[in-house]
Amino acid sequence: MSDQGAGPTSSLAPPPPSGPPPKMTNRGRSADPISSSNSDSTDMPEFEPFGVPGPRGFPPMTEFLDISSVDMMKGPDESNKKQHRTAMFNSDYLIVRRGQEFQVRISFNRPYKPATDTFAVEFVIGSSPQYSKGTYIPVFPTKERQSSWEGRVVDAADLTVTMGVTPAANCIVGKYHMYVAVKTPFGIRRTRWDKSQDLYVLFNPWGPDDAVFLDDESERQECVMTEMGIIYHGSYDDIAERNWNYGQFNYGVLDACLYIMDRSDMPITNRGDPMKVTRKASAMLNSRDDDGVLVGNWSGDYTYGVAPTSWTGSTDILLTYASSKMPVSFAQCWVYAAVFNTFLRCLGIPSRVVTNFFSAHDNDGNLKTDIILDESGRIDRVRTRDTIWNYHCWNECYMSRPDLPTGFGGWQVVDATPQETSDGMYRCGPASVQAIKHGHICFPFDAAFVFAEVNSDVVFYTRSKDGSLEPVKVNRTHVGRMVLTKTPGDVTRRDITDQYKFPEGSTEERTVLEKAEQYGCGRDKSDLPEADVDLVLPAMEISVGDDFELSLEFVNRSGERRTVDAYINGSVVYYTGVTSSEFLFSNPTVTIEPNKSEKGELVEVKSKRYMKSLVEQANLHFIATGKVKETGQIVTAMKVVTLHNPKLTVAVSNGGKVNEEMTATVEFTNPFTFSLEGVYIRMEGPGIMLPMSKYYSLIPGNSSLTWTEYFIPQRAGSSRLMASLDCPALRQVYGTAPVTIGDRSL
Repeated sequence: MSDQGAGPTSSLAPPPPSGPPPKMTNRGRSADPISSSNSDSTDMPEFEPFGVPGPRGFPPMTEFLDISSVDMMKGPDESNKKQHRTAMFNSDYLIVRRGQEFQVRISFNRPYKPATDTFAVEFVIGSSPQYSKGTYIPVFPTKERQSSWEGRVVDAADLTVTMGVTPAANCIVGKYHMYVAVKTPFGIRRTRWDKSQDLYVLFNPWGPDDAVFLDDESERQECVMTEMGIIYHGSYDDIAERNWNYGQFNYGVLDACLYIMDRSDMPITNRGDPMKVTRKASAMLNSRDDDGVLVGNWSGDYTYGVAPTSWTGSTDILLTYASSKMPVSFAQCWVYAAVFNTFLRCLGIPSRVVTNFFSAHDNDGNLKTDIILDESGRIDRVRTRDTIWNYHCWNECYMSRPDLPTGFGGWQVVDATPQETSDGMYRCGPASVQAIKHGHICFPFDAAFVFAEVNSDVVFYTRSKDGSLEPVKVNRTHVGRMVLTKTPGDVTRRDITDQYKFPEGSTEERTVLEKAEQYGCGRDKSDLPEADVDLVLPAMEISVGDDFELSLEFVNRSGERRTVDAYINGSVVYYTGVTSSEFLFSNPTVTIEPNKSEKGELVEVKSKRYMKSLVEQANLHFIATGKVKETGQIVTAMKVVTLHNPKLTVAVSNGGKVNEEMTATVEFTNPFTFSLEGVYIRMEGPGIMLPMSKYYSLIPGNSSLTWTEYFIPQRAGSSRLMASLDCPALRQVYGTAPVTIGDRSL
């Protein structure tokens, strides 16, 4: 059969569409649209008739109760903000916490008569308010008629009624519109929408019926109200501190946090559940999958953004994301954790940033980090793929867990750093800290992943020429060496390792690991004889640019002479454990007499050998391995050395008072012989200075700079001014200065 004559008109397929694709809706799936934006709203009608008007319309309603004005009582000195602990928010709106009464003052055209007059205060959130979904809440002043939010008349005098309103302890968190409605014989008459009468409702850790209730005032003050944070980094035996301004009360930050939930298309009805809010936010704080807040970058090249080490606070990041609607560049784990902490504290969920030193990244659930050695005992860099982060930062937030057995509420791990997917998205948690400690890794969400981060074993394998691997040493104590967070109300660190794991080698720890195995978390069972020779790498404090000497000590615990063929490897590494470049290799052979120790030859390391490949965290990683000739046993030692950077000097003028101008001065001296190019300095302080920055194209070697800035503090009390200096050749340079601001009236 011939195909001649067959043309386009013979096809039964419709022509291809032209123009933009149709907007997707839920039509045909549900009668009402699913509201997922707090910024979208539907205005309530000013008049809702009970029937149809007569021939002359509705009669005049002048003799009925009418609303003259509404006072939200939102001044910073009024009881609402003080009692709800929201006076620190830089906002023109009333902000309250759920499960706790606030008051509204309503003025009428005549005295209110409870026997004959009926009115209600209405609260609306989202674009399709419904009473059944908790997005439309009428609040009545009489005990006979109540809704999910309680109402009562606190005071009635002349033409004014003061109404007390108590939002339900599990109500939706977000921004509500408020109306006052009066019932007449002909219909409901209500106030026109006035944005000045909008209301923010937050989680309430002071409310016993709230899921985030935390019965410890010092913890509440720290984990909800404190803006100044300390984030720990470096290595477990040389801990460094990074100050951070969470800025949860700064202007625009609360709206930015609500925008994050809007951007995620999170249904309004889910926003009263802290589990759902924190899990959704864990995905939204990183830009993977969903164009979330922050773009991760561990490459060392930050040309088209801000280096992670340059940030000093969350405010710039959140306001930039809310205004640009685009992910902000760049972040690493502590930036994700710090901004996530701002989000949680701003909404009223108690939270803190936690640092785990030597944190395993386990992507196969086997609780093992594998290091491959060749037959001589030298590390095989090509085949060793697993990494251990020198440190990793995540968040803990406090909430009840009604989905878990009793006892597993309290602190929950949430992590916004994109490492592995969870239910198809890059997110982690909330995972119960109690569940992690006791090995209940089957509990949602992602407990197994966090368990591995603090409990993995480091297994050394020898690879023979035929490719087979044989375990030769297992280090069960290296990973999860220390877990730190800031002490409430102080600037010291608090060791919370015991909240994540039982003491190494204890009966409880063995029981927990056996339980984890029952849930499918395999681990190495090798029972290897302990070598009778130890390698010891010395503790070192080295500044960037220093030359130094490295020595390795060999300790023979046997009664016989031992000879060790050793390999000492020095590499520049990212804090994630990934190698940037190798700068040192030495292979001494050392003979140790019985029950003696011997130091190997000193290895001199010139700064020029590591400086050219130094990455922003300035970490040097030394691994020493060796093979004992007499026994064939493998011995190992590992040490991370964090190079110390020069400091910024920060000074603030004396005698500071609220609304009176002050000066802050940053000084820096380039300690190197070479010039620093493309230098950014940032400075900010909670309640005293919004983020400021200054750019220097060049700072010549051994020269100094001074930057002085004026600022006007807005809040009395103790605070801290912090500054960072950042450029491609030198990262992570910080300085801080304590500031005490007095009240202007004093």
